[in-house]
Amino acid sequence: QGHGSLCETSFHLDQQTPLADAAGQAVGQGLRTGAFAEQVVVEASQVVAIPASLPMASASLLSCGVITGFGAVTNVARIQPGMTTVTIGTGGVGLNCIQGAAISRAARNIAVDLSDDKIEAARRFGASHGLNAREPNLIDEVRRLSDGRGADCVFVAAGSAAALEQALQLVRRGGMVVLVGMTAEGVTAQVDTLSLAGDAVQVVGSKMGRTDLATDIPQLVAHYQAGRLKLDELVSGHFVLEEINDAVDGVRRGKALRNVIVFPDR
Repeated sequence: QGHGSLCETSFHLDQQTPLADAAGQAVGQGLRTGAFAEQVVVEASQVVAIPASLPMASASLLSCGVITGFGAVTNVARIQPGMTTVTIGTGGVGLNCIQGAAISRAARNIAVDLSDDKIEAARRFGASHGLNAREPNLIDEVRRLSDGRGADCVFVAAGSAAALEQALQLVRRGGMVVLVGMTAEGVTAQVDTLSLAGDAVQVVGSKMGRTDLATDIPQLVAHYQAGRLKLDELVSGHFVLEEINDAVDGVRRGKALRNVIVFPDR
């Protein structure tokens, strides 16, 4: 139905996976990907040519964290010049919300996070302002920066219910909240439904930035080549497959933006 990331076809491997852990328990494939397999078979619609000059470690980020964050801004919210945006959670996906808003020429591109280090990183990726989510006057500060109205759009790139609840306090009347980050299964949030309807606030889910790979990847590559989109700077470290646990641990502890698994002999 025009959403390439929402395939409704059922495949054999959706029902029965050949993967198992050390205890013999079945391991599902998230997002139907090959994860860190050395070779992967994909549908032709999921392949896009890129310039040979594009570093592969940087290119590997395009079809996951970059399109998820950037596409939420450009394809889902369709941010226009002069708007005010807030991004809650400035990890690998949130930084690309920030980049998308900057390239879309948002007048105020506000980063919110619990980590001052991540807020500083967001500034390097285009945020005009950075606020700590623990600040007691956070709502007042966002309103001050937006002429008393609140943000036109809030991107929730942190996978938590608290981030969604906070976003609803930061968005203006008639504004939009876009859920970008994935929570754990079963997580619920408390919402004031009267305010949601009375203030005409839109709450929208965004899956993979509603991306059309054939159209969006070439545009992202063009932004990168023109120096507008940072990719190399997103890569914190390179690891071989045998070091994957160290790579994942670094991201989990918030010490890295994106660690990349490389296959030097390929």
